[in-house]
Amino acid sequence: MSSSKKVIPIVDLFAGPGGLGEGFSSVATDPFRILVSAEMDKFAHRTLMLRAFYRILKRETPAELIHYYAFCNRAEVFPVTPTIRAAQQKAEAEALRLTLGDEKDNERLDKIISDAGLSDRKPWVLIGGPPCQAYSLVGRSRNKGNSDYRPENDHRHFLYKEYLRIIQKYRPAIFVMENVKGILSASVANKQMFKSILEDLADPDQAIGVKSKKSGYRIFSLSHDIYFDADSDFSELDPRKFIVRAEEYGVPQARHRVILVGVRRDLGLKKITLLKRRAQPSSVKEAIETLPPLRSHLSRRVDDANEWTKTVKQQFEILSRAAKEKGAVELEKELARNATLISGRYSIGGLRIAKARPTLTLGKSGALNQWYEDKSLAVWLNHEARGHMASDLMRYAYATTYAHVQGRSPKGHEDFNMAEGLKPAHANWESGKFADRFKVQMWSGPSTTVTSHISKDGHYFIHPDPKQCRSLTVREAARLQTFPDNYFFQGNRTQQYHQVGNAVPPFLACQIGLIVKMALDEIS
Repeated sequence: MSSSKKVIPIVDLFAGPGGLGEGFSSVATDPFRILVSAEMDKFAHRTLMLRAFYRILKRETPAELIHYYAFCNRAEVFPVTPTIRAAQQKAEAEALRLTLGDEKDNERLDKIISDAGLSDRKPWVLIGGPPCQAYSLVGRSRNKGNSDYRPENDHRHFLYKEYLRIIQKYRPAIFVMENVKGILSASVANKQMFKSILEDLADPDQAIGVKSKKSGYRIFSLSHDIYFDADSDFSELDPRKFIVRAEEYGVPQARHRVILVGVRRDLGLKKITLLKRRAQPSSVKEAIETLPPLRSHLSRRVDDANEWTKTVKQQFEILSRAAKEKGAVELEKELARNATLISGRYSIGGLRIAKARPTLTLGKSGALNQWYEDKSLAVWLNHEARGHMASDLMRYAYATTYAHVQGRSPKGHEDFNMAEGLKPAHANWESGKFADRFKVQMWSGPSTTVTSHISKDGHYFIHPDPKQCRSLTVREAARLQTFPDNYFFQGNRTQQYHQVGNAVPPFLACQIGLIVKMALDEIS
């Protein structure tokens, strides 16, 4: 079975804003075509549909991309022309708002897959990441505090069964499933979830309770030369070898996820190419330094540049005096110096902000810069600072200065004891549970994991530049997640953060897509 002459259809389930699909669509020679991407969230679906529209124009009528850039650059509405309408209709047919598990939505999805003739007789690929809140370590610790919580009754645990249903019914040549590493230790009714998931994926017929002679799957790791199939003994397996550490593969973020690649056993493949580790991890500095600096703004009170400058200067000065009293000489000097550097010359950003010059990264080398950059964009998209209370601005001022002096972000109440105002109003602040409540993303290495929690507050994602005194913008988080700059997130700012935090990094997904393409080329 050669995949080199025909395009390979893709079905993308639980697509979010489209990180996995973007990666597969970016593989050199453009071998993949997304038949359908399914997402239940209204705003992620809007992002998904806009991106599908962009890709369709780029592939089929590139001259018409001027209208996409007019929308990005100047908020111009798309013209009503046959070409644009045709592209919009194709995008609407590709990016569907579906709730998997809902009977009617399942029927819609099945009809699309059936009408396209996808089966074990035609090479196609299934990708996706079933929602993982119940698996995630954070989600599980939160559920422990709920005496009524029963994991076996949590539908999120079993959404992967919807993914499994499509595998069993339509038999993709290859599937790629992404999830949090919490699935390795999760259990339901005293059964190890990861063991159940591997066994189900290896033999979908048995899992669903269907008798057939159709082939099962080998489940490969992308980071280690191992696989699991129906003949494997789970007790001899090290589940941690299915973890992919994104920072080892060029992503400027420490993001550790379980990624499973299933290959149908009848295709005969007993080995796949592994992801290639990079000599040096990409850093926060490489990812976001070229974005224009912004100031935060004052929440819960009148904000203007002068008022913000006065408030932030005041916080640095208070902290500098406190450091002097404690004998922290270097910290005192740096806090005092930063107080003199604060000014209101930065804007707070916005949904679209004009670029000071055509491309700020022009002349920089490296795969990441080429990946992000789009010289047709005259604006920065989704680059707007949050508002912060004065008390949090003090914590950000302190944390960024401390990080600069000590070479690490401050941790817990021991490091935040410089001044009384630094202590947040948490009854259990000193318990140790909130050691990373305020975390600076250091310039020199990859960031910590970008999660959907960034939509609630930015305390865990503080920008490393003390002069900006703020948390990361959606665009900065998107760059840490390796979304190209022309990827336009829809919805309000909270919804945009949520989409970015839940996504698979496209730069990593592109590398996975190449491995899948190579595997399909190898199968004969």
